[in-house]
Amino acid sequence: MIRVYRDSDASLAQVAKDFGISPSCLKRWVTIDDKKSARPSSAGRAPVESDALREANKRIRLLEQENEVLRRAAAYLSQANLPKMMYPLVRELAADGVPVAVTCRVLKIARQPYYRWLVNPVTDAELTAAYRANALFDAHRDDPEFGYRFLLDEARGAGEPMAERTAWRICSDLGWWSAFGKKRGRNGKKPGPPVHDDRCAVVDDQGRIRHEFTATGPNELWLADITEHWTGEGKLYVCAIKDVCSNRIVGYSIDSRMKSRLAVAALNDAVARRGKVAGCVLHTDRGSQFRSRKFVHALNRHDMVGSMGRVGAAGDNAAMESFFSLLQKNVLDRHPWATREELRIAIVRWIERTYHRRRRQAALGRLTPVEYELIMTPTATQAA
Repeated sequence: MIRVYRDSDASLAQVAKDFGISPSCLKRWVTIDDKKSARPSSAGRAPVESDALREANKRIRLLEQENEVLRRAAAYLSQANLPKMMYPLVRELAADGVPVAVTCRVLKIARQPYYRWLVNPVTDAELTAAYRANALFDAHRDDPEFGYRFLLDEARGAGEPMAERTAWRICSDLGWWSAFGKKRGRNGKKPGPPVHDDRCAVVDDQGRIRHEFTATGPNELWLADITEHWTGEGKLYVCAIKDVCSNRIVGYSIDSRMKSRLAVAALNDAVARRGKVAGCVLHTDRGSQFRSRKFVHALNRHDMVGSMGRVGAAGDNAAMESFFSLLQKNVLDRHPWATREELRIAIVRWIERTYHRRRRQAALGRLTPVEYELIMTPTATQAA
């Protein structure tokens, strides 16, 4: 909200009204932010011009070194035969005058393992693994029809004993399969089994499965899903949770990685906003984030009921897909986004200002989600 107020020409009262808070609250937040961002006044005499110039030159030299690290890393990673470690690049940059500390900080790697690798570049474990791979390769080259179990027998006969699981892992990583074996594709893993029953599915008179997303009151049925969008810094992921009764986004989370914590953060945000949610049904797809143990534990902790649709059936969560379609047209596809922070602010502003408080919906009687909840919620509940 502070970011929106500073970037727009609207008054403080108008921004507070758009986000549904009091002007005094927003003014207090702006004051606190000003105090945190204010620089302390310098005491004593001003620094000498030569000291400032020296610091500026030092900073310029550091930036040049960081740019050189990024440039060399991009060329290093674009090689056809990609190495498993970045340590050789660190050694090359150190020979060219770039400090190891700067390279490790830019590449986000620790220095201690690098120095250990510098003393002993090839460990005993890596050397043993290379000998085993060579023995398996020789056997596979001589008899391509052999599977990994027969290759293991040949490797043991050549003096390279190993476990069956080790032989399978080496053959799997390098693609050494029997010429008569089953074709193995690399198009991704199959979706896992559902951890919850589908509580929104109904069977019609013709025996077809369809979904009904209806609720007579708030906090009865929620829908959740995840979407993604590219920015100049990479992808940005949004997990949103919608209340079916009022179509209001009761919780959402925005992050640069699509992990289970993205879904858990959105759920915790929704529970913090809505309060008592015991017995509420949360319907999702079979994404790994919603099947994770952390997300299931969060549902159990809040006494909520999980629900999951089928695999590859977008209609099983169509009500949530419609919201993401609006988000795509109104925010994501408006223009290219340079940074994740810029897109994050735009998403938050559109949800809280436009979707919740300005966009009227025909399903709600031409009311906004906030207006619909204020009218349909009993006065006693609002006071509580």
